[in-house]
Amino acid sequence: MQQHRIIVLGAGYTGAIAAGRLAKRLHRDDVSITLVNAEPDFVERVRMHQLAAGQDLTPRPFAEMFAGTGVTLKLAKVTGIDVDGKTVTVTADGAAPEELAYDTLVYALGSAWNTHGVPGTTEHAHQIASRPGALRLRERLAELPAGGTVTVVGGGLTGLEAATEIAEARPDLSVALAARGELGDWLSPKGRRHLRKVCAGLGITVHENTAVTEVGPDTVTTAGGTALPADVTVWTTGFAVHPLARATALEVGDTGQIVVDDTMRSVSHPDVYAIGDAALAMGAGDKPLRMSCASGTPTAWQAADSIAARLTGGKLPHAPLRYFNQCISLGRKEGLIQYVTADDRAVNAALTGRLAALYKELICKGAAWGVANPTMGLPTRRRRVTDTVRTATTEPAEVPA
Repeated sequence: MQQHRIIVLGAGYTGAIAAGRLAKRLHRDDVSITLVNAEPDFVERVRMHQLAAGQDLTPRPFAEMFAGTGVTLKLAKVTGIDVDGKTVTVTADGAAPEELAYDTLVYALGSAWNTHGVPGTTEHAHQIASRPGALRLRERLAELPAGGTVTVVGGGLTGLEAATEIAEARPDLSVALAARGELGDWLSPKGRRHLRKVCAGLGITVHENTAVTEVGPDTVTTAGGTALPADVTVWTTGFAVHPLARATALEVGDTGQIVVDDTMRSVSHPDVYAIGDAALAMGAGDKPLRMSCASGTPTAWQAADSIAARLTGGKLPHAPLRYFNQCISLGRKEGLIQYVTADDRAVNAALTGRLAALYKELICKGAAWGVANPTMGLPTRRRRVTDTVRTATTEPAEVPA
């Protein structure tokens, strides 16, 4: 019997978890699992602001992470997908394009920075949505002399973490944050007060209700025509998904994310699953999940368990996707844990200070641990693929809950 071929595209938090979890759910004789990624090491994306600020991160090579699991790592860049022909085109450094056939595809190519088309951003701004971007910013900050100016554009979680991390690591620099709205306007009153206190303590100049309309070599221009000094501009105004999905026959939303059902399966192509930032998945209150690690990990679990259930005739999971808190590091000594409703709205409760910083650090370590331990330490039980679906994409009858 031919093995059921599963290809996972992208080895960020979601792709790596999905591949590892599938390897623990399915019998090795029945499936082949190939994980395609351009880099040989796992990237802790939630720590890119730390990397940019000069800190060294623990190397996490995939060769060690997936040793003995049955997951085959293919170091290559995904350049094309034919969802009707069920093939993926990949290109490794210096090699000719290669076509890989699949029976089930897990799309986890994630997202990159979003310039929103603002003039000068691509040419002059730095981003920390990727390791190469964080390393370039790290080099630029290292050569910036005392008194230099750093302007972080974007007042969301990434912008707050970048501004506070840089200000703490380089107190000799003048760090500013430009936020489109009020500082932390989505937080609870306690959260907003603590955020203002930390920014003031670190000497960060906050420009509220400030939209940046152009980025120059040493300034950013606001919608009001004001030029703010910026020897270094860090752009953190959200994320944009990989454009590859939009170029396929997959049904995508306005954002380019793949439209999925509650098992993370494409609504247009049942042999394709999308997870993490790449998926347009609905959470509590019928609201789309935001692009985040907090959203991505549960979608990876959901997809892997759904694929395993469909291949083995098991019970489909229908775990609700919801939020519990937003974890924000504010340098190495301060943090903010904002508790939220299931649909991600702030409640009055918030944890602040050093305890919050420790909490966030544990969350980051836990996320990395979860990639290497995709079943969260529970016993491995590999099920056999049923003969009727070994190479098919049709769905077996669902076992009643």
